[in-house]
Amino acid sequence: MTSIIAPRQRKVRVLATLGPASNTPEMIRRLYLAGADAFRINMSHGSHDGHAKVIAAIRELERDLGRPMTILVDLQGPKLRVGRFAGGSTMLETGAAFILDRDKAAGDATRVNLPHPEIFAALEPGARLLLDDGKLVLRVRAVEKARIETVVETGGKLSDNKGLNVPDVIVPMAALTEKDRKDLSFALEQGADWIALSFVQRPEDVAEARQLIGGKAALLAKIEKPAAIERLDGILELADAVMVARGDLGVELPPEEVPPLQKRIVESARRLGRPVVVATQMLESMITAPTPTRAEVSDVATAVYDGADAVMLSAESAAGAWPEESVAMMDKIARAVEADPAYADRIHFTETRPDPTTADALAEAAGQIAATVSASAVICFTSSGSTPRRIARERPSVPLLVLTPKTSTARRLGLLWGVHAVRTRDVASFEEMVAKSKRMALRQGIAGAGDRVILMAGVPFGTPGSTNVLHVVRLTGEELKNYRLAD
Repeated sequence: MTSIIAPRQRKVRVLATLGPASNTPEMIRRLYLAGADAFRINMSHGSHDGHAKVIAAIRELERDLGRPMTILVDLQGPKLRVGRFAGGSTMLETGAAFILDRDKAAGDATRVNLPHPEIFAALEPGARLLLDDGKLVLRVRAVEKARIETVVETGGKLSDNKGLNVPDVIVPMAALTEKDRKDLSFALEQGADWIALSFVQRPEDVAEARQLIGGKAALLAKIEKPAAIERLDGILELADAVMVARGDLGVELPPEEVPPLQKRIVESARRLGRPVVVATQMLESMITAPTPTRAEVSDVATAVYDGADAVMLSAESAAGAWPEESVAMMDKIARAVEADPAYADRIHFTETRPDPTTADALAEAAGQIAATVSASAVICFTSSGSTPRRIARERPSVPLLVLTPKTSTARRLGLLWGVHAVRTRDVASFEEMVAKSKRMALRQGIAGAGDRVILMAGVPFGTPGSTNVLHVVRLTGEELKNYRLAD
């Protein structure tokens, strides 16, 4: 498979969630052509049969266009909910006492069932309980084995099975439920490229998921709990990528704390060379309107200026009235930001110090050399994908063309800043590497006659983690004339 689609004219990636508004083969194609670089499948909704059809449609588009397509399967995670009420709902008055207990009887204005024994064990007096996405707030007064006494700090209507958030303590629950384990097995059987793990509170949650995945997919940890912020570095060490899940963070934390946290997570991920996705409510008004608000445009632009690898659309592309337009708008915003002369300085505010390895030293040098000699691209050969991750961390000013013999590697790189991955046969010699690099640069349209390109690879070829070669070459007019030679 050799790509026939030109690289995107932007470096930040667009991750589009698929759903009822966008899960047909025709719409998936339209979203890709509008600018979607990767597709998210949300396991909180739909059936395995339905998701399998969507995945098959993505893979068919991949074969049709000759481009590796990136699929991220997002696991639901534990869902904490209260029980049911007599009549379906009740009103909680501010200042009133309210009890959560283990009694399965229908609730009323004074009590309701809470079917999560782990919460009873974790809570302490003074902790907050947030109901219905934070619309209602309870303050814990006393905790017994089967009873939590609270006072209503912010009242309102509370309906059956509304969600519960516990922001002030670590809930002793595994990030993977029985449903998640079944969904994970399904995703791996279907060949998902990335698995997104919800309800991450500690590094151990990531370690458990990694063990279950067994290298069959890359792992993205969703940062949506305050407890995860406290152990962010440990989580980043174990995850392949992270997501700033601002929706849940904004429920469990005061909203004014989320923007600084977003910058902190993006910066920490970049320092470690982990791709970072900024998600939730980016173009929320486009669920119902054909254009976003100016504030939403500024929000997306801020994530791009901060150096995020990808920005994500949720309901905008999954269930909204304007899915294609939402993707196109995200694409336009990112292009406009990257065309700003100040963009290059902004994304280099974060200092990314290389590890004391040959590969990291060469990755850092590649960006500097590209700027010094006005190269048109950096081209790297990789088996595992580790070399392009190192190069992308440095945010070079030129495109990064990645050549790999592994389809799985090409697909996983779809979330990585600035990467255009192509699956092609591996090389066996230095001369073959140079020749193939020139042909692919010409074929992909990232360089022309007279341009310089920077090559990176590992010798001996085909050995993962052996990056030790950096070479600068110039393309000639004769090569431009003959670039259609077969690989």
